[in-house]
Amino acid sequence: MAPAVVLGASGKRRGGSSGSQLGDYLRKVWQDKYCLLFNPQYTLLVAAGLWLAEIGINVWAIHRVAYTEIDWKAYMDEVEGVINGTYDYTALKGDTGPLVYPAGFVYIFAVLYYITERGVNIRLGQYLFAVFYLITLLLVFRIYNRAKKVPPFVFFFMCCASYRIHSIFILRLFNDPVAMVILFLAINLFLDDHWSLGCFFFSLAVSVKMNILLFAPGLLFLLLLEFGLIRTIPKLSICAALQVILGLPFLLENPAGYLTCAFDLGRQFLFKWTVNWRFLPEEVFLNRYFHVMLLTAHLSVLLVFALYRWNNFELFWSCRSDESIFSLLKDPAQRKTPHEKVTADHILFPGSQRMLYYAGFTLYSKTLYTTVFGLLGCNKRRVLSSVTFHFNEWSPIIFVLFTSNFIGVCFSRSLHYQFYVWYFHTLPFLLWSTRVKKLAHLLKVLILGLIELSWNTYPSTVYSSASLHVCHLIIL
Repeated sequence: MAPAVVLGASGKRRGGSSGSQLGDYLRKVWQDKYCLLFNPQYTLLVAAGLWLAEIGINVWAIHRVAYTEIDWKAYMDEVEGVINGTYDYTALKGDTGPLVYPAGFVYIFAVLYYITERGVNIRLGQYLFAVFYLITLLLVFRIYNRAKKVPPFVFFFMCCASYRIHSIFILRLFNDPVAMVILFLAINLFLDDHWSLGCFFFSLAVSVKMNILLFAPGLLFLLLLEFGLIRTIPKLSICAALQVILGLPFLLENPAGYLTCAFDLGRQFLFKWTVNWRFLPEEVFLNRYFHVMLLTAHLSVLLVFALYRWNNFELFWSCRSDESIFSLLKDPAQRKTPHEKVTADHILFPGSQRMLYYAGFTLYSKTLYTTVFGLLGCNKRRVLSSVTFHFNEWSPIIFVLFTSNFIGVCFSRSLHYQFYVWYFHTLPFLLWSTRVKKLAHLLKVLILGLIELSWNTYPSTVYSSASLHVCHLIIL
């Protein structure tokens, strides 16, 4: 198509080139810079800028901040044992103790073992983990762009401002980030309706580190909601089959040894490394009754969320609150209210009083935000779009998975410093999903800052652990 031709004031022809269009767009963005910070529609633009900045930050950190050896050498010793022909898990050990991760960890870190010259080339390993970090950000930003829930200014705190997360990835080379990048890939596949492939990568993430199982209750709920019990079984079979295939060499050698080492749910943690329970006496921290209490609380809160938050998400599940949670076991077509994802009709013609409440609240919010941001010189139309509730079919999937994991983190027997990556990238979504709409942006950012401070306090203190629990409780 030929470019549009416009006559300027002088009568000369002016072509509408792509370069001038881009310039006009950027000028418009700059004029509405306040909206750029608060309007989720600008998520991709802000994310792209931050992602490019992260490339420089990672390179700078690798060259200027000293690497600290913690687990990398142990990882290399453990996979070297497998490479040398040892398939008995009980005989695989490193500097920090026996191998306690499933078989997927062995295969992935065996590849890293060869790439990094038997684990000796640390600098190359750091660059590989910088790539993992950048891929993680891409996947996370894609999730947030789907949700259209979090104001873009928050993404600065989610990436560039976190020292601890950069440290976990490129200065410590832990296996936790590897598991999380695969997990976020699985979530993206779920959002794209590729449930079988998503289950494959979810299971692969579990095979790197078992903390991914904290997402499992939410995933099971979503599978039952989407497919019913009968059609969920093949999806679960994919997860189970991959675990068997990956672990087969070790299962054939010593099945009991592999299962007890790779999936040891009762492993005892050291009190000196705990981030979340420093205010407890060590004897309480190590007490098995305390562990049972945490497990009971964990399961109870999951049940409450399944019954009253996930199952009654009227705004997204098309008003299915009149059905028992056991209706999830039925085929979706046989339920009283067939499972139907939200559409524009559900927003424009809501079928419940609660939806009408939200519609009224949205109108009130538009009036309020228009007044406030109008004083700042923002474009009115862009302001209105920045406060519109974004009802879409992806937010509930993200909400269920992220809350499932967050509940598990809240009731963990211990959190070590590298565990921060388990839920760090989910915190903005959770905070901006709170039902307390009056919880201002500033207060939410303050909560993020307190959580970051708690994880950056080394060694942890009574106050840092307590503040972490307070922040978790507020979000929960």
